[in-house]
Amino acid sequence: MSTHTERNLGLSIMRATEAAALVAGRWAGRGDLLAADLWAARAMQKVLNSVDMNGLIVIGEEPRHAEHSLLTTGTTIGDGLGPQMDVVVDAVEGVRLLGEGLPDAVSVVALAPRGAMRSLAPSAYMEKLVVSAEAAAAIGPEALTAPPLWTLGVVARAMRKSVEDLTILVLKRPRHEALIEEIRSAGARVLLRPEGDVVGALLAAMPGNGVDLLMGTGGTTEGVVAACAVKAIGGAIFGRLNPQSEDERREILEAGLDTKKVFSSDELVSSDDVFFAATGITDGLLLRGVHYHGNGATTNSLVLRGKSGVRRQVYTDHPPDQNPRGELTTQ
Repeated sequence: MSTHTERNLGLSIMRATEAAALVAGRWAGRGDLLAADLWAARAMQKVLNSVDMNGLIVIGEEPRHAEHSLLTTGTTIGDGLGPQMDVVVDAVEGVRLLGEGLPDAVSVVALAPRGAMRSLAPSAYMEKLVVSAEAAAAIGPEALTAPPLWTLGVVARAMRKSVEDLTILVLKRPRHEALIEEIRSAGARVLLRPEGDVVGALLAAMPGNGVDLLMGTGGTTEGVVAACAVKAIGGAIFGRLNPQSEDERREILEAGLDTKKVFSSDELVSSDDVFFAATGITDGLLLRGVHYHGNGATTNSLVLRGKSGVRRQVYTDHPPDQNPRGELTTQ
């Protein structure tokens, strides 16, 4: 099979994120995280299997969602006739946000030529640092392991700001209490979010969103997704596996992975020929969510292509027959 990707597959995978978002949006605020994720994954899988590609999911969500994962590591996806592609997906990124009706739940898919994405299974958690292109040239892998005060100083100088002008997005987790205190002690502002570090990475990588860095530990799958998006935008991401249990640590070591190594953007995704699509499920800082009405629904998506650097914001009207209602059951 070919690895030639002249066709813009970004628009094709956008149909999959739209399908997942249209289903998932019906579960906003309903509190049933399992059903929301399951039905969204089914909708995404159906559309992805119609895309003209020979896809392979290089890292799925089974380390954290083993009981109901559909789009798992090693699953083939696509119609099998197009280019060979690595695939990473998250049908509902921010499922707790969705369950509580909170902002910035999204559906995401990323592609790269076969062999380009680093397979980090069975790792579930990764420590990350994301900055925009403005600061990317000033930092290297050491920025992830250095004291936060040093990293903030380097980034601030590169962005021609003071440290006090920086806003750092961090997930609100007990594991980040020391990090949050160090950032605040340095004088920078902290933007705490309950979930959603793919959106956080995009906000940090895209200038003008009021976020200067993303720091802290989140999902490994989300880290690879974010690496594709950040490469397409032109920012930088550094990541290091950060197991949150002894079982996860043992599985990582048995897989031959190094928990001390800091991966750069190019090491996480070695090709610039990446595609990324995200569709909003709930309204947020990055995208509008799904809005339902009597004549159908509207969605808002972001589509990126690394090779061309093109960034699209897409608003789509979906007729009633593409506005699913029947999935509101776990039967």
